[in-house]
Amino acid sequence: MTKVDLRRAIERHSPDIDRETIKDFFSRMDQDYFSLYTPEEISRHIRMSGSIDPEHPIQLRVTPRGENRFDIIIVSFDYFSEFSIICGLMASFGFDIEKGNIYTFSRTSRTESSRSNFPAKDRGNKGRVSPSGSPVKIVDIFNVRLSEGNGFDRLKKLELEEELSSLIRLLREGLFQEAREQLNLRLAEYLEKTKDLFTSLLYPVEVRFNNRISREWTVMDLHSKDTPAFLYAVSNALSMRGIYIHKVRIESVGTEVLDRFYISDREGHKILGKEEKNALRMAMVLIKQFTHFLPRAPDPAKAILAFDQLLDKLLEEKRPGHILSFISERDGLDLMAHLLGTSDFLWEDFLRMRFENLMPVLEDLKERPLRPGKKILYQELSAHISGCNTIEEKKKTINEFKDREIFSIDIKHLLDPHTTLIDFSCALSDLTEVVLDQAYLSCHQELIKRYGLPLMEDGTACSFSICGLGKFGGREMGYASDVELLFIYSGPGHTNGDNSIDNSLYFERLAQDIIDFIEARHEGIFHIDLRLRPYGTAGSLANSIENVMAYYSSCGDAAQFERQALIKLRWVAGDETLGQQMEAHRNSFVYSGVPFDLGGALHLRKRQARELVKPGQVNVKYSPGGIIDIEYAVQYLQIMHGNGHAGLMTPSTLEALDGLNKVGVIGQEDYISLREAYIFLRALIDALRIVRGNARDIILSDEDSPEFKFLARRFGYRGRYRDKETKRLAEEIKFHMTKVMQFFVTRFNTSKFDKLT
Repeated sequence: MTKVDLRRAIERHSPDIDRETIKDFFSRMDQDYFSLYTPEEISRHIRMSGSIDPEHPIQLRVTPRGENRFDIIIVSFDYFSEFSIICGLMASFGFDIEKGNIYTFSRTSRTESSRSNFPAKDRGNKGRVSPSGSPVKIVDIFNVRLSEGNGFDRLKKLELEEELSSLIRLLREGLFQEAREQLNLRLAEYLEKTKDLFTSLLYPVEVRFNNRISREWTVMDLHSKDTPAFLYAVSNALSMRGIYIHKVRIESVGTEVLDRFYISDREGHKILGKEEKNALRMAMVLIKQFTHFLPRAPDPAKAILAFDQLLDKLLEEKRPGHILSFISERDGLDLMAHLLGTSDFLWEDFLRMRFENLMPVLEDLKERPLRPGKKILYQELSAHISGCNTIEEKKKTINEFKDREIFSIDIKHLLDPHTTLIDFSCALSDLTEVVLDQAYLSCHQELIKRYGLPLMEDGTACSFSICGLGKFGGREMGYASDVELLFIYSGPGHTNGDNSIDNSLYFERLAQDIIDFIEARHEGIFHIDLRLRPYGTAGSLANSIENVMAYYSSCGDAAQFERQALIKLRWVAGDETLGQQMEAHRNSFVYSGVPFDLGGALHLRKRQARELVKPGQVNVKYSPGGIIDIEYAVQYLQIMHGNGHAGLMTPSTLEALDGLNKVGVIGQEDYISLREAYIFLRALIDALRIVRGNARDIILSDEDSPEFKFLARRFGYRGRYRDKETKRLAEEIKFHMTKVMQFFVTRFNTSKFDKLT
C-alpha cells in the first residue's frame, strides 16, 4: 500500500479524525514510519497527537504485552532535550527499553530539525512550529521490560504521566537545567539500588559513524552491553555536546545493545571530521560510563554538568592522555562523581589547575596520607622553591603548593570515610603553619636586602613571631576557614642597612608583605585576618611584645571579649622562643583568677543572636544552640576554672571539654552531649561551606528545598525515600541544637529560651 493509499484508507475508516490533521501528520512524518505500523496504529498515533495542548502536553499509552513487558507510546510537543528526559524518567521507573522507534515531525528547514536537542541559545524556545504554523510534535514508540523488583499498575502509570508532564512543562519554559536536576536526582536514587550490578565492571561502548546511509544525517551506531539508563546516558551526552538527534532506532538482543541514531551538528551538518568524530566518541562514552556513578554524587545534575566541562577542557589539551586514562577507570570515575557533585568551588579549583599539577594530586590520593606531617611538608615546599630566583617566583610557587595541598586535603576528607574531624583540621593547620613560615622567610629576606637586619637597641637581633588565633589557633580549621593572626616582634631598634628604618616600620612592612604574599582565591578560604590584634583595625599590623603584653593585662585596654578570644592564641611560625613567651603571657592573663563578667558576656551573646539571626532562620553558628554556644560555654568555664588547672589552658575546644570533664566542671552526660554536638555542628558547617564556597553563609535552607535535600545526601542520608532522609537530617540538627541550648540555659541561668533570641 502506497503512502497515498494508506492515508485515504485512514480517512475512510477514521471519520472522527479531521482530514487536515491526517494530511498534516502524513506530510511531516518520516517515511520509514509508514512501513512499520498498521493503519490502526497510525490512526491511534494521529488521535493522540490531536489530543495534546499546552495544558496537557503529553499523551501516554501503556499496554501490557506479557509478563513484565509493555508497549509505551508517548506523543508530545517537541522541546529541547526531550528524548533524553523521557529515557531517563522511564529508567527511573525501572523500565529497560528493548526496542523502539523515535520520530519527530519535519520542521521549516533541516537546520532547525533537532529532535529535542537545540543548543543553549535556544533555551527560551516554547516549541517548534511547522511551515503552516502548527507545533512540532514527537511520536515515541517503545517496547519495554520492567526490571525485577519493580511494579507498574494504574497508580504508577498516573505517576509516570504526571512526572513526565511536569518535566515537559519545564522544557517548554526553556528550563532545561531545572528539568535535568529534578530527573537526575530521581534517577540517581534508582541507580543507587542497582549500582552493584554495573559499577564493578565498566563495559566498553563501540561507536561507529556512517555518512553514506542517509543523505541528510550522520548515522551513529552503538554496540555495548546493556546497563541501567543506557539510553538516557547516551542521549544526554549527545545533548550536552550540542548534537541534534533526528530519529532513533532502538534494538536490544539479550544483553546486547544495538542502537542507531540519526544525528547532525548544531548547524544541521553531518559529522564529517575525524577529530570531531573522535571527540564526540570520547565524550559520549565517558559521559555514559560516568552516569553509572551518579549515585555517588550528592548533586547528580551538578556532577554530570561539571564532567562535561571537564571533557571540554580535556579536548583543549594537546596531550590529555594521562588524565583521560585516569578518569576512564572505575576508581577515577568514582572520585570524579564525589568531587564534581559536592562543591562548586572545589570543581572551580579543579578546572583552574594545570593538568601537570593536577595529576600528581589525583594519583597520590590513595598513597599519600591526609596528614603527612609538617616535616615532610617543609621538605617538599623547600624543594619546590629551591630553584626560585625572585620573590615573584617564590610567591607563585608557594601559593601553587598551598592550593594543591588544600585541594588534596579537601578531597581526601571527602572521599575517605575514616578521616576524622580532628585529622582534617590538623592537616589544614599543619599546611597553614608551613606556608606562613615560608612566606615570612621569603618576605623577610627581601626586606633585609633593602633595609638591613632589624636589631634591638642593645645590638642583638630583633626576633619576629606569628601567633594563630580563632579556629587556626585552636587547630580547628575547616572548609573556607580564614587565618586569624597576631604579629609580634621583640622590641624597638633599627635596621643595620644603608637605608636604615625603625623596627616598628620594618615589621609593619613585613606584616603587610606577608598579607600580600599569601593569595586567597575564595572568600574566607586562607584569607588573612588581623582584626584580633591590639586595638583592632585601628592598631598596628605588627606590635612589640611589650606593647601586646601591656594591652592584654589587668590594667590594659583589652575588652573582656578580647580576654576570651586570647584563649585561642598559639605560636605557629617565626621565632619559637618569642612565641612561647607570648603563650606564657596568655596563660597568666586569661587564667589569672580575676573575676569574669559572665553577665556582660551573656549580654553580648544575646546581642549576637538578636542582630545576626533573622526571625525564622536557623543559623548553625549564631542561633540558640548553635556551635558558638558550645565554644562560648567552654571558654567561659575555662576562664572561670582554669587557674591552677593546666589541662584547661588549651586553645582546643575538644581538649578543653576533656579537661572540664576530668576536673568535674562538666558532668559525663553533658560532656558526651556537647562533644557529639560540637563534632556534628562542625561537620554541618563544613558541609554548608563546601557547597556554597564561602565562610559567611551558614544559614540552613528550608527543609523542603532542593539544597537541603542535597545537604542530606552530602551528609550520607541516601535512603530510598528522600523526604524521610531529609527529615532525619532536620531532626538530628534539632536534637543537637536543643541539647546545646538546654545546657547553655541551665548552666548560665538564662532562664528562658527567648532570652537568647
